Amino acid sequence: MFRKILVAALAALVTCAGAAVAVVTAPLEAYGRLPSLTDVRVSPDGNAIAYVRGTTTRRVVVAQSLTTNQVLGMINVSDTKLRDLRWADNHTLLITTSVTARPFGLSGHRQEWALAQSYDVQTKAQHALLQDVGGKHDQEAMNVVAGPPEPRIIDGHTVVFVRGIYFPGEAGYLALFRIDLTSNTTRMVSSDRDTHAEDWVIDQAGNIVAESSYFENSQHWKLAIYRDGGSTDVMDVAAPIETPNVEGLTEDEKALVVSALQPDGSTKYEQVSLKDGGIAPWQRASVGFGNVMADPRSGHAIGGMRVTDKDDYVFFDPRADGVWRAAKADFPNATDIDLVSWSDDMSKVVVHVFGETYGDTYYVVDTAQHKIGRLGSAYDGIVDVCPEQWIEYKAADGRQIGAYLTLPLNREAKNLPLIVLPHGGPHARDNPGFDWFSQALASRGYAVLQPQFRGSDGFGTDLLYAGFGEFGKKMQTDLSDGVRALAAKGLADPKRVCIVGASYGGYAALAGATLDTGVYRCVVSIAGISDIRGLLRYWQWPRNTEDRNQRFWDRFLGVSDSGDSKLDAISPIKHVDKVSIPILLIHGRDDTVVPFDQSDDMADALKDARKPYEFVKLSGEDHWLSKSETRLQMLEATLKFLEANNPPN
Repeated sequence: MFRKILVAALAALVTCAGAAVAVVTAPLEAYGRLPSLTDVRVSPDGNAIAYVRGTTTRRVVVAQSLTTNQVLGMINVSDTKLRDLRWADNHTLLITTSVTARPFGLSGHRQEWALAQSYDVQTKAQHALLQDVGGKHDQEAMNVVAGPPEPRIIDGHTVVFVRGIYFPGEAGYLALFRIDLTSNTTRMVSSDRDTHAEDWVIDQAGNIVAESSYFENSQHWKLAIYRDGGSTDVMDVAAPIETPNVEGLTEDEKALVVSALQPDGSTKYEQVSLKDGGIAPWQRASVGFGNVMADPRSGHAIGGMRVTDKDDYVFFDPRADGVWRAAKADFPNATDIDLVSWSDDMSKVVVHVFGETYGDTYYVVDTAQHKIGRLGSAYDGIVDVCPEQWIEYKAADGRQIGAYLTLPLNREAKNLPLIVLPHGGPHARDNPGFDWFSQALASRGYAVLQPQFRGSDGFGTDLLYAGFGEFGKKMQTDLSDGVRALAAKGLADPKRVCIVGASYGGYAALAGATLDTGVYRCVVSIAGISDIRGLLRYWQWPRNTEDRNQRFWDRFLGVSDSGDSKLDAISPIKHVDKVSIPILLIHGRDDTVVPFDQSDDMADALKDARKPYEFVKLSGEDHWLSKSETRLQMLEATLKFLEANNPPN
């Protein structure tokens, strides 16, 4: 157990204390702006951390010594959308950002492009990872990446492997690039031009040991291993929609770990020998975890993650597993503990802890010194957090539905005003821990229900598959059944219920006003889907054939193609005549997932039908509310609308 508390907490990160006796209602700015502290990463040797620090005026990536508290380096990232932060070695950071733009020199929709750069905290040098590739060997690479960079230390050199796009002619292909940060050289080492490769597996020495490919025409997934100077196919699987997944290398690097979804909904884990392609059951899977954890600096499968109503982890190495168990035991009253980062030898571990005792706080656990240091709150200014609990209720057909319920502080849990907050996806889930949106709503006096309705992912394939064909049907009534369950217990006032959601959740909110009426008092749809047929056509452009994404949605929607007449029955824009409650539409103009037109057209339809609505347009904002200013604008507009149409008191 780590019973000693580190006296000298990192001075630059110390923020407000944990939960106080009296409730302190934080201003909406505290919830609405991007986190004050996030992306905390320990260096491989455990001597430093990197993190993103945000204030009201700027956001910076900071590298800081864990021994002296000295700031080693700092980069201003205020004007960028940071997507990933990791260490390449003990003094080099890899920073991935994204930008919304049209492809340069190409035709097509605006979309989100990821870019990666390195930053040396010693020399303060910054370099775009793919900036030096263009023009070599009659190839020109876009300065964008198609996945997180994978660092390796090879013969004393820091080498990063990254997927990118290159153009041998007018067509673009996915390729694997090798960037030697020590010698400042870049070269392409493989591409999908001939093999249809989607991904490559790199061992610790920097060798390509396998690649996976998908063939759209035959709807087959293939795995090939590299040996004797060439590649050999070792798996060929029919995969109309879900494909197997290469999870990583075994710890001895003699085999690949491959997972595959089975017809009965279970997941099979196998290991594929790199020597002869032999396939055998992966014995490590017997520990019963869900997702496999791979070490980011070696590609080895080192453990697994279990996520039910809480986060939990399993490490194959007994010492590492003991470190995690001991660290978790030092936060006995926590609602949830998320394992964020660790050094190579597990001497330093960063955890993100949520609960009434701890607030929403990052800690560093020094396993060698048996100390815990408080790094800081993820959201400055939020002293008291509202309690979150896991509940279960039955849908109308008897299916058990789980949900997170967040309650306002210092209010009796009786006849409360309720906000139903369905997640996006829909093949996604809400996660345990601090959720800025639900906490903001609860801080204003609302109970907040986040149902894990059928079609949600992360709770087993039975729940996921139960959503197929139930878009706008049982997926929708799972939400209102939760309202009825809370009302039956006397916890929620059934006359004071609104529904708020983003993306698919925005669709569910609109469906609450048009398809499953009589339950809600008002609706807030953020980047919501109003016209399913129009959205499918947008996603298909400019392709003329269906792809895996389209086949997946056809199955989820219970239709055969985007022209199916059934889509009108579950599209809110086709049923505005049924609207009898006020609707707030909010949408970012730079949304490349659910286009702005989905809300713009819905607003026109509501206006033509003379229905009550408001429309807030977020300038320069994407699908994920990536900017503080517009995220706060969304939250302020939402609370103003809710308080006007469903007062909490």
